[in-house]
Amino acid sequence: MTETTSKIRAAILGASGYTGAELVRLLVRHPHVEIVLMTADRKAGQPLGDVFPHLAYTDLPDLMAISDVEWPGLELDVVFCALPHATSQEIIKGILHETGHGFIDEMIIESPADYANAIQGSVKVIDLSADFRLEDLEVYSRWYGDIHRAPELQKEAVYGLSELNRERISKARLVACPGCYPTAALLTLIPLLKQGVIRKDGIIIDAKSGVSGAGRSLKEGNLFTEVAEALHPYGIASHRHAPEIEQELGKVCGEGVYVTFTPHLVPMNRGELETIYVQYAGKAQTAQDLRAVLEEQYRDEPFVTIAPEGVVPATRQVRGSNHCVINVFEDRVPGRAILVVAIDNLVKGSSGQAIQNMNLMFGFEETLSLEQLPIFP
Repeated sequence: MTETTSKIRAAILGASGYTGAELVRLLVRHPHVEIVLMTADRKAGQPLGDVFPHLAYTDLPDLMAISDVEWPGLELDVVFCALPHATSQEIIKGILHETGHGFIDEMIIESPADYANAIQGSVKVIDLSADFRLEDLEVYSRWYGDIHRAPELQKEAVYGLSELNRERISKARLVACPGCYPTAALLTLIPLLKQGVIRKDGIIIDAKSGVSGAGRSLKEGNLFTEVAEALHPYGIASHRHAPEIEQELGKVCGEGVYVTFTPHLVPMNRGELETIYVQYAGKAQTAQDLRAVLEEQYRDEPFVTIAPEGVVPATRQVRGSNHCVINVFEDRVPGRAILVVAIDNLVKGSSGQAIQNMNLMFGFEETLSLEQLPIFP
């Protein structure tokens, strides 16, 4: 598809959540996308402006319940699935069936394999949940507490780390967008492991995120009085992003990789900062050796910046944008380095990266609708 092509028709499932709202905010300015459907079961029937007043200036259809959608005839080109974890599999399976554009009218659909075979050349799906990120279904079941209900689709899902997986993403029909914590960690670590300048063992990831990372549903632990004026770790040695990080690092190393990963909740709306501790390997002896690898990897990237020497990345440098800022510092302990990376958890860590992937999948300029600079203050 080229820039002269008519607009593609997009649906956003889960439009009343934070990532859904970010998808709308960014997509409404995309020159080649028309949002034709938005779902939100708890807000069904409401205009989007009633749910998110800051989006009241958009001319978009009212929110619908997924069960009320008449999929035949919509002729969708892309579906963004911004639903909670463990709910996307069955829905995506059904969507790919119902929106077959006539490919499956005569088929009998009895299994996930039938769905996978039926949708060749049909709608593309970009899933923002964790349902298709983990390739090992036993690992998925162990960490998410349930069996995977679309194993045949899982086999073809492409991990959507835009900068490091472009070729596969561009050919995919089902993309699993990475989690916010893995996005920051993997963009930083994969080039270094690939070039053999850091050891695969002993990696420590100290991560901090704004409260929006926990979603919009009401939870006691996310109330203002529970979060304000405090900082606390959570999911210690049990956060679901750990196996996702290890899966992708393991692909680079060709063997199992285990990291120490601890996330923290910060009393701010959005933003994410990770401090990563590594040990030198190979010929690398200084932070400058690691910097050289990162600068070479991201030299021509529009959204990943290696900060000048001595500049400490901060969430204020990326707020509201699809940018990622990385820097590397010498540890006072010989043989070790400290990496710092900042992203906006809702944009580069979720909705912005989803749109970046969509641009790749449809052959658009990769930066379309993502050109805005960070917001400050």
